[in-house]
Amino acid sequence: MSLHQIPADLPVPTDDGACDHLVGRALPAIALAATVGPSVDLSTRPGRTVVYAYPRTGEPDRPPGPEWDAIPGARGCTPEACSFRDHHGEIARRGAEVFGLSTQTTEYQAEASSRLNLPFALLSDSELALSEAMELPTFAFEGQTLIKRLTLIITGGTVEHVFYPVFPPDTHAAKVLDWLQLTR
Repeated sequence: MSLHQIPADLPVPTDDGACDHLVGRALPAIALAATVGPSVDLSTRPGRTVVYAYPRTGEPDRPPGPEWDAIPGARGCTPEACSFRDHHGEIARRGAEVFGLSTQTTEYQAEASSRLNLPFALLSDSELALSEAMELPTFAFEGQTLIKRLTLIITGGTVEHVFYPVFPPDTHAAKVLDWLQLTR
């Protein structure tokens, strides 16, 4: 199966309340390495910012495997990134900037960004500075700490809205766009 497809039988994540504390919370001043341009401090971005956090982008030469597919909400990072890519222009016309966020290294993210032709930067929280400061929900897999799939809408450095859990990931960008249209 392609990394661009989502299996029909994936387990659906449930809302465990792990993001209930985020709305209204100010982001700390933390510079995150970006795949494009200088590092990014989300606390200082003007206007509205969409940050979709994802566990990890798939590796084209390595199938994800049944262990990964068994984790609710883990599978689908590549389709989600492609969905944000495809809706990027519409989201920008709604006045929002888009970033992807994971705990993968900037080097790996740069490969994925190039391979997927992403028109926005991916941010690396490989040191878990933002994840820990904001108490983002995470999980462990193969010795790595990964962020559970969620999306933050940030306005003027403060979390305005949170999408969590996110499922299915391949249609999530359209849901974010719908929300942005309703709250304009």
